[in-house]
Order: sequence, then C-alpha cells, then structure tokens
Amino acid sequence: MKLDRGIPAALGAAALFGLSTPIAKTLVGEISPLLLAGLLYAGSGVGLSIVLTARASVLGRASIIRPRGADWMWLLGAIAFGGAIGPYCLMFGLQMTDSASASLILNLEGVFTALLAWFAFKENFDRRIAGGMALIVAGGVVLSMGSALRASGIIGPLAIAGACLAWAIDNNLTRKVSINDAMFVACVKGLIAGPISIVLALQFGAHLPAATLVLRAGLLGFVGYGLSLTLFVLALRNLGTARTGAYFSLAPFIGAALAVALGAPLTTILIVAGLFMGAGVWLHLTESHGHRHRHSPLEHEHPHVHDTHHQHQHDSDWDGQEPHSHSHLHEPIEHAHPHYPDVHHRHDH
Repeated sequence: MKLDRGIPAALGAAALFGLSTPIAKTLVGEISPLLLAGLLYAGSGVGLSIVLTARASVLGRASIIRPRGADWMWLLGAIAFGGAIGPYCLMFGLQMTDSASASLILNLEGVFTALLAWFAFKENFDRRIAGGMALIVAGGVVLSMGSALRASGIIGPLAIAGACLAWAIDNNLTRKVSINDAMFVACVKGLIAGPISIVLALQFGAHLPAATLVLRAGLLGFVGYGLSLTLFVLALRNLGTARTGAYFSLAPFIGAALAVALGAPLTTILIVAGLFMGAGVWLHLTESHGHRHRHSPLEHEHPHVHDTHHQHQHDSDWDGQEPHSHSHLHEPIEHAHPHYPDVHHRHDH
C-alpha cells in the first residue's frame, strides 16, 4: 500500500509526545501535578493561537474550518477527558514511576483507543490489527513484572493507565471532529483545559512557581502537547482512530530511549517489553486493507485535492490551486481500492 500522508503525521505526533514525557518528569518535583498539567495545556493553547493568528493573516480566516453544531459537544467531551482527567493522572503517576517504565506503560493508550474504536464506535479491524494490539498488551504484562514497578508500587502505574483510558476516550471523541481544522481543535483544547486545571490546582493549595518554570512548562506544552495533538488530529482524519493509536504507540519507545539517555537504567525487562511492543506496531505498519465498498452521499468541508473521491464541480470561480477547501457533496460511488477508515471510509463491513 502506498504510504498514506496520515502515517508521517501520526509518527510526528508520537515523536513529539514521546520526547516530552521524560522532560515533564523533571518538572513534576517542582510543580504540583494538576498545576503542571494546566500549564502544559495552557502553553499548548497560547502557542497554537499565535500560530493560528499568523496563519490567518497570511491565508485568511476562511482557511480555518471550525466545528459546527453537534461537533462542539464531541469536542467539549474530548476536552474533559483528554485535557483535564488524562494529564492529571499522568502527572500524578509520574511521581511514583520511573521515566522509562512510564513511557512504555503509555502504550496502553493505543490498546484502549483501539478497543473503544472497534467495539464502541464500530471501526473495522482484522486479525492482523488485533494481533498487533495483543503483542502490545503482552509487552505491558512483561513490563508489569519489572523491578521498577515492584519497587514503586502499583498506584503510579495504575494512574498512568488511567490517563491512557482518558486519552483513549478523548481520541475517539476527537475523531468525530477531525474533519475540522486540526490546529484549531488542538488550540481550543489547550485554551479551555489549561485554565480549568490551573484554577483547580490553585484552589487545592498549589502555588504558581517561578516565571522561568512557567515558561519552561508552557514551551514544553506547545511542542509536546500542542504540535503533537495537531499532527494527531490530522492522522485521525486520514487513518481512523485505532490505526492512529497504533502508530502513536511508538511514542513510549522514543520517550524510553530519551530517559535511558538521560540516565535511567536499561534493563532486560525494558528490552523484552520493547520487543513485544515493537512487533505489535510493525504488524500495524505493514497492514493492507482493501475491498469493494460503497460511498453514501456525504456533504462536508475540508482541505482536499481532486482525487478519486473529490470529482465535483465548483459553483464559483476556482483558481486551480490545490489543496483547497469548500463545502462539497460526495455523490454515491462504489469501487475497490486499499484504504483506511478515514473520513471518507467509515462504512460497515
């Protein structure tokens, strides 16, 4: 199968988030977990709003496709789980778990994401995809037998697993709005979730740290959360939720590698768990899914080129530039080709 443009987006999201986890660990001792989560998301929202403003000044406000109607409910639900509950659980868990182990436990996000996508949101899957997820789970079981987790207790790993479940719910809800501007979606999440977490943290007795720490957390949030989430939404649009979660499972490997480079021990348990998880991700990377399918009539708006799925007329003058964005109607069509469960292939099997 030809490399889908969603794959580089998912890998980029994984790299940015994976590298941010060990760095966030260095801030946990100086900033309370909930306050740090708020600062990370606030930095994400503020940073992305600056980028969006600059982009709009160059391309025009029409280039930003905003959620409409029921899409806002999906987005607000995603913000509640992914922007408040998830970050708090992660920061709480990092206090009692070493960086390398925490990075690998985060693979559970992909598993939870896929299970919800398959059984709650009815996204298609086959034995190869299920087998890949089984290997990732096996890696998690191996990791749970490691001395690092026994020494630190079970509360920390459970908290990180809880963060994974919250983000899995977030991922599936965000898929519902992935047709909209990815950076705008990520920006709204940060601007809402960040201040809420900061206010709650201050009410529970937290104190704002020095300005330099606030700036460090904000910059880390912009890169590790904001830009990562923007790429993640782009991947959701093109790959579907479960596949995007599988590619995103590379994040813990990247984070663990950085943690080891910063001085964390490289144990046999980490290596074996990494092999299991890496094999599971490989099965997803080498998947090919194709069959004859029918597209029902669909009208929506998003950036597109005039490929097989976008053979439509224009009501106004068009300058010939691609990609471009406007509301367009997809006529019914039936054909066969390799595809992912993207925004144009959310059909039954």
